[in-house]
Amino acid sequence: MSPGSRRGPTDEGQVWLTVHDASAMLGVSPATLRRWSAAGEVEAFTTPGGHRRFARSTIEALLPKQGGESVSLASLGESPERMFRIMRRHIRAAFGSASWLVGADEETRSALRGAGRAMATGLLVYLDDGGRRTRDDALRAAEAAAAEHGRQVARHGGELAEAVGSFMRCRALFVDDLAEVARRGGLGTGEAIDLMTRATTAIDRLLLALMEAYAGERNSAAKAG
Repeated sequence: MSPGSRRGPTDEGQVWLTVHDASAMLGVSPATLRRWSAAGEVEAFTTPGGHRRFARSTIEALLPKQGGESVSLASLGESPERMFRIMRRHIRAAFGSASWLVGADEETRSALRGAGRAMATGLLVYLDDGGRRTRDDALRAAEAAAAEHGRQVARHGGELAEAVGSFMRCRALFVDDLAEVARRGGLGTGEAIDLMTRATTAIDRLLLALMEAYAGERNSAAKAG
């Protein structure tokens, strides 16, 4: 809905969301939601102070429906190889400057590079393959790689908060990339949200695997000590 619409926060029974609340429901960044709103793809009300408000019912209508057809990256004309390179670059940017990596030996760095490749590969196969079994296997492999990353962080004295922060930065970069892929591929807003929701749900599973492995490694070290 364009600014100046007759609908607004005075609508009886309507719940209005801020940009941050609405984007969190959809699993996209606030910047992405603002772009969709400015393009007229997501209805919004603009307050006299210039702030966008989104009807909760509008946002809920955009959420993926169970059992719907999923959009693959290949169907958008996106090269898996290109997306892999982008993901690897994001992983290096997000994790490569970690304080605990200063002075790390080549064996540790090699293990982390391998974990990064496996996470990127697994996530892309999960998003791109039509077979459920293949998707599930790919996501499990990515979770195992995320767990190995968590163990490496714990073994070398890294802080979980720093690792999680790096992971969230990487997540945000990749989701923004997916939004751009969806835009270039001409996806409707609902289909784009479905693609990004699948991605963010999968990435959140990787983060959980990392955190659990980190805690397990710390607990084992404490018992051994």
